Amino acid sequence: MSPTVFRHRSWRFYFFSREEQRMHIHVASPRGEAKFWLEPTVSLAICYGLPERALRELEKIIEERKDEIKKAWRKHFKS
Repeated sequence: MSPTVFRHRSWRFYFFSREEQRMHIHVASPRGEAKFWLEPTVSLAICYGLPERALRELEKIIEERKDEIKKAWRKHFKS
C-alpha cells in the first residue's frame, strides 16, 4: 500500500507502507522519483531521473508542508 499524502502539479507525494521507520516521503513524477528524509532536517535520500532544479523545488515544497507530512506519517504508521 502506498498512500498519497498530496499532489502538486505532476508530482505525487506518498509513503510506502512497509519500509524503514525513519520519517521520509517519496515523490514520483513522469520524469523520475526521489525520496526525502524529514528528520533531523529535510534532505535528499535518493533520486532517479530528476534534475537539480526540480529537486530544489521539491525540497522547498516538502519544507513548507513538513508539518502536514509528519501528521500524515503518524496517522498512517500509528506512531
